[in-house]
Amino acid sequence: MSATPEFSRPYRLGNEPKALELAATPAECAALARRFSILGIAGFTASLSLKAETGGTVRARGRLHAAVTQECIVTLDPVDQVVDAAIDLRILPDGVPPTDDDPDSPDEIESAGGFIDLGEAAAEQLALALDPYPRRPDAALPPELDASGLDAEAPAAQRAAEPSPGESRPNPFAALARLKRD
Repeated sequence: MSATPEFSRPYRLGNEPKALELAATPAECAALARRFSILGIAGFTASLSLKAETGGTVRARGRLHAAVTQECIVTLDPVDQVVDAAIDLRILPDGVPPTDDDPDSPDEIESAGGFIDLGEAAAEQLALALDPYPRRPDAALPPELDASGLDAEAPAAQRAAEPSPGESRPNPFAALARLKRD
């Protein structure tokens, strides 16, 4: 038994072109934030145009907009961001599995019984559009953790591990290559 998605908007597919506006409620935004493991979603909307294509597929194109709050990867402070991303989906007829693996082509989604959950499809697109490494503009790593900070001010043990100019660093995979040959 499958649970209903946090942002469910079932839609009956048809042959007539259709324009739709989907908007998540505050409770749906909170549930999506928990699902995506982010601090919050202040608003989430998707504008879609649906148009029938040959072979029983339906093309859904549009944009999603969201105001999200994520944790900075450096400071763990909240980072507010606006997500504005294009949506381009091919909704396949019943019983037709996705076959296109081309990352540049529209995502293919299976329909069931002539229905598609456009809310869930939009939520999945939002998850893909989130910044995987949110960072506050003023966030900086402490010098002892910053790889570029290994200079004359670094502790002697760190400086000793760094090769001198003109000296090559030992290949860390050389030992693995020797094991593979044996």
